[in-house]
Amino acid sequence: MPRGRPAPQGTAGFVELHADPRGNRFVGRFSQQQVLRWLAEVEQQWAARGHGLCALELRSSGEFIGRSGLQYWQQFDEIELGWTLKAEQWGRGYATEAARAGLDWGLANLEADYFTALMKPGNFPSVKAAERLGFSPRRQDGLNGSSVTVYALNRPALSSERQSG
Repeated sequence: MPRGRPAPQGTAGFVELHADPRGNRFVGRFSQQQVLRWLAEVEQQWAARGHGLCALELRSSGEFIGRSGLQYWQQFDEIELGWTLKAEQWGRGYATEAARAGLDWGLANLEADYFTALMKPGNFPSVKAAERLGFSPRRQDGLNGSSVTVYALNRPALSSERQSG
């Protein structure tokens, strides 16, 4: 079972995560310098918006296994629920578990009408995880020079009991 932590300690795990060709074909390869810039942006988002990406660690060992969380994309004016895990951790349900925790937190604490998940072509395991969470395709778009399918999940409507009570 993973746990999330907003501020990662060190950059080696992120460089390793993005160096693996099994995953970086969907999220890109980052050098040490790129990771440092990216982590600074993550920290800025936490400070400015109160949410962002988290390092994922195994509860049992503290081993870094990936990242997940809510990321605001200014060019879309949308909040994305994202996740990236080490390939060795794929198929264990950790992506869905971490994404569900992020989504639950977002629904409870943010006023967004919907959340997105951005998928590059061929990322079938992440598409399945998004669909398990209730996301469905909304549109085609571009991000950092790549084509993506934007999946979205609308905020559930409040029941009439909660609206009147």
